[in-house]
Amino acid sequence: MSGAGLARLSTIYHQGVLGRRPRVPADFAELERRARRATSARAWTYVAGGAGEGRTTRRNREAFDRWSIVPRMASGAVDRDLSIDLLGTRHSTPLLLAPVGAGALIATDSDLTIARAAAATGTAYIFSNQGCNPMEDCAAAMGDATRWFQLYWSKDEQLVDSLIARAEAIGAGALVVTLDTTVLGWRPQDLNLGSLPFSRGEGIAQYTSDPRFTQIATERAGLPSPKPEVTLGAIRTLLAMTRNHPGRFWANLRSPLPRASVETFLDIYSNPGLSWDHLATLRSRTRLPIVFKGILHPDDARRAFDVGADAIVVSNHGGRQVDNSIASLDALVTIRSALGPEPTVLLDSGIRTGADVFTALALGANAVLLGRPYMYGLALAGQSGVEDVIRNVIAELDLTMALTGTPDIAAITPNLLTGIAA
Repeated sequence: MSGAGLARLSTIYHQGVLGRRPRVPADFAELERRARRATSARAWTYVAGGAGEGRTTRRNREAFDRWSIVPRMASGAVDRDLSIDLLGTRHSTPLLLAPVGAGALIATDSDLTIARAAAATGTAYIFSNQGCNPMEDCAAAMGDATRWFQLYWSKDEQLVDSLIARAEAIGAGALVVTLDTTVLGWRPQDLNLGSLPFSRGEGIAQYTSDPRFTQIATERAGLPSPKPEVTLGAIRTLLAMTRNHPGRFWANLRSPLPRASVETFLDIYSNPGLSWDHLATLRSRTRLPIVFKGILHPDDARRAFDVGADAIVVSNHGGRQVDNSIASLDALVTIRSALGPEPTVLLDSGIRTGADVFTALALGANAVLLGRPYMYGLALAGQSGVEDVIRNVIAELDLTMALTGTPDIAAITPNLLTGIAA
């Protein structure tokens, strides 16, 4: 995407001449403020909230603030190449869209909208295992564009295999196994509202579209179950389950399957007993490149590659799982130092701007995952909002490269930064 920065500036300033301002702000702080006003309390707490007192979320940003970029002059470079090779595929930029669950809290058919935006901008999209649209529909919306699939390791091994087989069938470029959510973290903002999207059938579309999961849920629906307490809230939840379940509303309302599906999901979606022994079986269960997401310790990084990973994602789940955890960027510095330059390491958590992408690449990331910002764009302007956020981040990365004399991604090295790791 040579010239992406200047092209983006030209587009925005040309619209300004015509008296039109961007619907999606160019700075993250204003983007976040407007998105908060545009979303419900339930949606905002789920997407923007963090674990505990929010220290990990803040720490992710503070880690970036400890590093400064040192621009270099008179490089003579006019064009820049933002493309990278990643797991056997050429990507136009080092930016991927992170998996974000329960996106329908922000917008109906959120995953389809994001998929179209990703395809339109040439950006790889990691489909969420807790998505609101089946992966097959999202793949169809993307055409030949690059997509990966996130896997939460279920208690049911046949369901794990079924999800993997479906990811292979839709042409996923990699299987991204999330390791850090074997149980949900302590998330006070959601807890204060008593709000868990999955209990309303939100974010379980990968499951209700899966033959193995449907088999388990159908068996459960045929069993006697305790009579639920009848309250106005319970009725609303039942209606939400009914709307979010595949099929016709009135047929679902008379069926025990929507409720059984939610209960089944909550029972088996993630395996608290997940171990390295489980992960070591993946190499014989899929032909896809394997990526382990949620690595923060060098020993875990080494172990991941020992059991067959092709790449890892250094991530603390955007600060949503463990309060007072190490910042992902700090962990990246330590892990890259321990592994050396060869293994493929991606960074997730805390990326907000193109300058952040530049900093992460300089500190050893091969590529980065963008999460909350594109969801805020979705809240403000749907598909075009997601596209605007992506283009803004890429444009700033390109301009930062231009102003630091870096003609390509390989030229973004630690000597362009000053600062200290935590």
